[in-house]
Amino acid sequence: QWLLGKTLDKFLPLGPYLVTADEVRDPQNLSLQCWVNGELRQHSNTADMIFSVAEIISYISQHFTLEPGDVICTGTPEGVILGMPEKVWLRAGDEVTVEVEGLGRLTNVMA
Repeated sequence: QWLLGKTLDKFLPLGPYLVTADEVRDPQNLSLQCWVNGELRQHSNTADMIFSVAEIISYISQHFTLEPGDVICTGTPEGVILGMPEKVWLRAGDEVTVEVEGLGRLTNVMA
């Protein structure tokens, strides 16, 4: 499954704040990083996406109306647990930090 894990009740951490389009220098060239308990697990760039940000917005808007404030979830870069030789799943108390270049860093502790 590629969607269920992102759509559960009370899930989809966003932040530490939301920005407007004019605050993003180039949505197609932003560094993305994810750490688990301080260990870098994912490091990529939006330039590596299969579809560009513009292509995604164009495609989605052909099927439903996008409104100001809508959030589009695009997936995840390489480094997910299923691609690792050792399957070390998140546990209660683990700290997950994500950062998008120039937009901020968000840390959550798993319950």
